[in-house]
Amino acid sequence: MTQIAIYDSTLRDGAQAQGISYSVEDKLKIVERLDALGVSYIEAGNPGSNPKDLEFFARVSTLKLQNARIIAFGATRKVGVRVADDANVKSLLKAGTSAIAIFGKSWDYQVLEILRATLDENLAMIGDTVRYLKQQGKEVVFDAEHFFDGWKANADYARQTLAAAVAAGADSLCLCDTNGGSFPDEIYEITRAVYQCFPAAAIGIHCHNDSEMAVANSIRAVQAGATQVQGTINGLGERCGNANLCSIIPNLQLKLGFKCIPDAAMSHLTAVARAVSEIANLPLNEKAPYVGGHAFAHKGGMHIDAVVKNPVSYEHIDPDRVGNSRRVLMSEVAGRSTLLARINAIDPTLSKDSPETRKIMERLKELEHAGYQFEAAESSFDLVVRKMLGRYTPFFELVEFKVITNEPAVNDVNSSVIIKVRVGDQEVLTVAEGDGPVNALDRAARKALERLYPAIGEIRLTDYKVRVLDSDKASAARVRVLIESTDQQENWTTIGVSTDIINASWQALVDSIEYKLLRDREKQQ
Repeated sequence: MTQIAIYDSTLRDGAQAQGISYSVEDKLKIVERLDALGVSYIEAGNPGSNPKDLEFFARVSTLKLQNARIIAFGATRKVGVRVADDANVKSLLKAGTSAIAIFGKSWDYQVLEILRATLDENLAMIGDTVRYLKQQGKEVVFDAEHFFDGWKANADYARQTLAAAVAAGADSLCLCDTNGGSFPDEIYEITRAVYQCFPAAAIGIHCHNDSEMAVANSIRAVQAGATQVQGTINGLGERCGNANLCSIIPNLQLKLGFKCIPDAAMSHLTAVARAVSEIANLPLNEKAPYVGGHAFAHKGGMHIDAVVKNPVSYEHIDPDRVGNSRRVLMSEVAGRSTLLARINAIDPTLSKDSPETRKIMERLKELEHAGYQFEAAESSFDLVVRKMLGRYTPFFELVEFKVITNEPAVNDVNSSVIIKVRVGDQEVLTVAEGDGPVNALDRAARKALERLYPAIGEIRLTDYKVRVLDSDKASAARVRVLIESTDQQENWTTIGVSTDIINASWQALVDSIEYKLLRDREKQQ
């Protein structure tokens, strides 16, 4: 199998996405995850751009990486500046990485109108910078910025920029669809032409997703001869993002027979996608192919029946291969056999004709009619089934809580909660403040219970959604609250419905805590 070097830019291009600001600790955690996944290169940032990146490069050099090489990223020397005197080039060397990526202009328009240099000067800048870094013993990746637009405008000049890098000793040439506007057939034809023009060079591809073609374009470039693919985990990046490695890697390796990462690491792909999303403090796109929560989720009864008989009927791969799992969604349209399978996970003795099974199914329909949506909150569904089967003992009971809200807020605190809970024959009364009543309620519940159940300290709420169900009733409308939680090992979602948003939030919060405690207890048995 042809080896494809996976070149990850989550820490550099991904950091340019709106809403992302990695700390040094964040970047180090992501490096460890990517190295364990088996990527070949980790482009970690521009050491000349800010002090935080300089600190990162100093600390990352102490990690013992098994698979990846860290790459510092920067530009060619500036116009009219000797390469040895260029501040950016000096910072690249100061980073101390064995490999460096240098980007240079390959579109004549960019050279003349943006860089304000002559075409010959740009070629000299590319050659000087690559040659100087090679003299310092570095592996050099030349990123040909705006290459595809440049080729379409002036193919001869775009080719000259690559030739300048090759003549100076560049180890690989990465063709960049910087504006993200090219189509797969264009990418294939141009990459193939470059491959034939520079047969001894390693060719890379770097695509942006402005036309939602980045994954397809990257794959077509590989089919045209590219052996290095640049991208980011979850497609993070500026504007519409970069090519999504979480789709590219399994497409190339599982579908087309290329070798991207170790086979054993493929099953960690979903975990890496979720970890990076958590670290970046962004919700994972649950509709993402391969790694999203919806990627192997089935709801329609006929679909589910077919998948139970043979998963290939509605699944293009076994989800285990990428570390994901099949989800059979709980809803009134799921079908009796689907619900029975979920019920049997709790009580395997029940059949589809058991009175208990019929009661659970009727209760499910009643709850969904009232606004509950268990396809998005399977953890709450499990608790409903356990309660109806008498297989559930609450870990605690609410006696009462009082919510006090004050405006304006002071130091981001505008609510306080007094809560009393009962655990066995012991009552606990506590008070907490928060940024809003739900935040205060969450803090108060933790404060009251964590001493008795330390595992609650592992829970972190990752998402909170509210939907008004019957807006025609205005302020008396029912609301549905979904709370997504994690303990870094597992993610789960719980639900509450009420005409009172605080009460609905409390229902979902209680289910979240009790589901965690129940799962931990079962693991210990």
